[in-house]
Amino acid sequence: MHRLTWVQPEDLLGHELRQATQDGRQPSAIAARWKAAGGKEAPLRAGASPEPATSYLRHLANDLLDELSDLPSTLAESEPTPLAAIKATCPDWPTPPPAPTAPPTHAALEAAWLGRAAGCLLGKPVEKLPLNAIRRLAKSTGNWPLTTYFTAKGVPQDLLTAHPWNRRSAPTSLAENIDGMPEDDDLNYPLLNLLLLQRHGRTFTTTDVATLWLEELPAGRTFTAERIAYRNLLLGLNPPRTARHRNPFREWIGALIRADVHGWTNPGDPAAAAEQAHRDATLTHTANGVYAAMFIAATIAHAATGTADIHTCLRTGLTVIPPHSRLATALTHGIRLAHDHEDFDTVVDELHATYADTHHWVHAIPNTALIAAALAHAHGDFTGSVCRAVSGGWDTDSNGATAGSIAGLLTGTPEGLPDRWTAPLKNRLSTTVGDFDGSGFDTLAHLTLVEATRP
Repeated sequence: MHRLTWVQPEDLLGHELRQATQDGRQPSAIAARWKAAGGKEAPLRAGASPEPATSYLRHLANDLLDELSDLPSTLAESEPTPLAAIKATCPDWPTPPPAPTAPPTHAALEAAWLGRAAGCLLGKPVEKLPLNAIRRLAKSTGNWPLTTYFTAKGVPQDLLTAHPWNRRSAPTSLAENIDGMPEDDDLNYPLLNLLLLQRHGRTFTTTDVATLWLEELPAGRTFTAERIAYRNLLLGLNPPRTARHRNPFREWIGALIRADVHGWTNPGDPAAAAEQAHRDATLTHTANGVYAAMFIAATIAHAATGTADIHTCLRTGLTVIPPHSRLATALTHGIRLAHDHEDFDTVVDELHATYADTHHWVHAIPNTALIAAALAHAHGDFTGSVCRAVSGGWDTDSNGATAGSIAGLLTGTPEGLPDRWTAPLKNRLSTTVGDFDGSGFDTLAHLTLVEATRP
């Protein structure tokens, strides 16, 4: 029997038990009841369980999910979700610029869109693979440290059997197969946010985001927290409850991958970018899941001035998230490792030693720390940034996309990106969002510039 992933109560319960432990709840008694009834833990690298649960276990899982949501959190004060409470924890919250900052150039925005696509494409064939598999596959073709797209040419068959490529992505993302940018949620969400600004401007609400999704985003193109929130909308729930109700993925990476447009369209105003990202993110996420989006939006807003270096941009991003949050701790750790170690594999190994046994591979905390470490270690260089982000494993396509967006923006022109990354894209993007299918990255840059210059 075919099973839909991410929405079965018996699968959600295992993830919620882990999430509850991470966000300062005490779920041990509920975990013991689940285990005694025959319930399973949620694997760190899997989606749905292989077989459906019994009716009894499914009903029990629903009951326990509700009990878990009622448990108090010891981290509630240091990791709030409402914007006013977040600001209250941030002593260095940025002040608005005294005068509007010039928007990024069309060339810089085109480089950012291209960088996002190329970084995503680099990570697609190895998404979901463990770190050792990524390294073995790349080394087998002489592409380690990474310098270009993955290829199956020259990979021994026994290695491919042991570590198969991502089956959905390999036909369109291995070097020998690339023919334009295939559809991916890491590009769909920036397109949706472009539509959002076209329809509602900078004063959009979280409800506007929800309405746009129901009108323009096919449910089958959503994953993890986004799919749960989408389901909750259809059940009649309103934001921000859509992010909390039976949603164990509320601190995963989904909101982060939606943040770029908020940064691109608020050059020099990281606070405004972070506030837009917050209104977007709270449809689906809470606490660190929201902070990750705010951090990226503020980082990009500073990069969009065209005068900043990556290290200043990352420091700016840290000013909009609670300094005592788990994400701030992870980001500081990742950036420090990047400064302390010449070999990036050592940085990655340290991050995995810290987070791999406790966090799912799609969780925002380790992935955002890896993105920041990759950018810092490469000093914002495009190839160095995307290759480090992807070589670190976890959510490889999302990490490559975000690192590529930021590094591309800093590069400033499409010509500044090596041809081996951009030529296979053929200035063409596939998507099911709006009327964007087949759009060129130059067109997307123009549309983004229009929103960046809108009063």
